[in-house]
Amino acid sequence: MVFIGKKGSGTVSQVFVAVLMGSDSDWPVMESCIEVLRRFGVPFEVRITSAHRTPDATRAYVQGAEQRGCAVFIAAAGMAAHLAGAVAASTCKPVIGVPMDVSLGGLDALLSTAQMPGGIPVATVAVGKAGATNAGYLAVQVLAVADAGLALRLREDRAAMTASVEQKNRALQEKIGAA
Repeated sequence: MVFIGKKGSGTVSQVFVAVLMGSDSDWPVMESCIEVLRRFGVPFEVRITSAHRTPDATRAYVQGAEQRGCAVFIAAAGMAAHLAGAVAASTCKPVIGVPMDVSLGGLDALLSTAQMPGGIPVATVAVGKAGATNAGYLAVQVLAVADAGLALRLREDRAAMTASVEQKNRALQEKIGAA
């Protein structure tokens, strides 16, 4: 795992991913993000915070997390989905937005997350559980840029996915007699 030095403190700390949710109702979906981070051994913190109801606490957490070594922020929210934007406004670290399917099939959250003004980017993934999973993978990919061991585990995971699909195809071909 990547380690970073704290400027002027003489200490070194491990980088981590901060996963922020607008509501506890987002947890059942965001668990898949945490599963990915755990599978790769990536340290993380999880918090419930709101762009609208706790804006000062959200900003304070983001700034504190950045100082403690947070390398990537993942923000999940539904409806107006401003959490990722509020996080991005408070840091220059990568922010990944996960739109939640709370209303309108998640389209409102998708558009709120993706339509950021120039200069305040939010990487936006799919709506819901697939997006939560991909947010975990994207965070791992960001960290793997500076961590050869993590990059290797990521390539091995991708190869295992490929092998699984190939095995399923072989089984199907045998089942239908086309093998």
